Amino acid sequence: MSVLKLFELASQMDKAGVALTRAGLIVVLLWIGGLKAFRYEADGIVPFVANSPAMSFFYSDPGNYKAHKNPEGVLNTENRAWHEANRTYEFAYGLGTVIVLYGLLLCLHPWIPQAAAVGSFLVFVMSFVTLSFLITTPECWVPPLGDAQYGFPYLSGAGRLVVKDAIMMGAALVTMADSAKAYLRERGASVSRMSVSSKKGDGEGHGN
Repeated sequence: MSVLKLFELASQMDKAGVALTRAGLIVVLLWIGGLKAFRYEADGIVPFVANSPAMSFFYSDPGNYKAHKNPEGVLNTENRAWHEANRTYEFAYGLGTVIVLYGLLLCLHPWIPQAAAVGSFLVFVMSFVTLSFLITTPECWVPPLGDAQYGFPYLSGAGRLVVKDAIMMGAALVTMADSAKAYLRERGASVSRMSVSSKKGDGEGHGN
């Protein structure tokens, strides 16, 4: 097989790529959204929410979160009690529900593409908000603990997790455009059928 033939095959993968992109978004949204019902996941997002000017009001005591961090896999009953009082878990349940709803909207693409387009737009907005954590959350950057590499541009584990939403943002735009095109095609076909039906009716009327 020639190199040109390979590129020709690659150029025909756009539809499959959009479908795979949508499927990937749905899996991530439903999975991550569902995990928000579990406390270890709710504990993990606390630094992002507590430092966000747009979200910190959801917590009762966002300023003291550092003293009550729960590493994944560690059970600290005192910290868990603090998070209960802080409304950490209530917020996570709400956020998880919203994320799952976005995923379900994307699932509607084959039947209600306009709803899927709205869902994709909401995912784009959500990703934009998530990327803002790079500015508001100190934990996104390597702290100055002695090593020469700290602060910008040295992303911590949390920062590396957040910056990946740049990919989700682009994927959401791709699926939004695809769903919007599907809706416009359906609408155009519906208008054409109505036009043909109207012309037939006019013709029958004149014949009588």
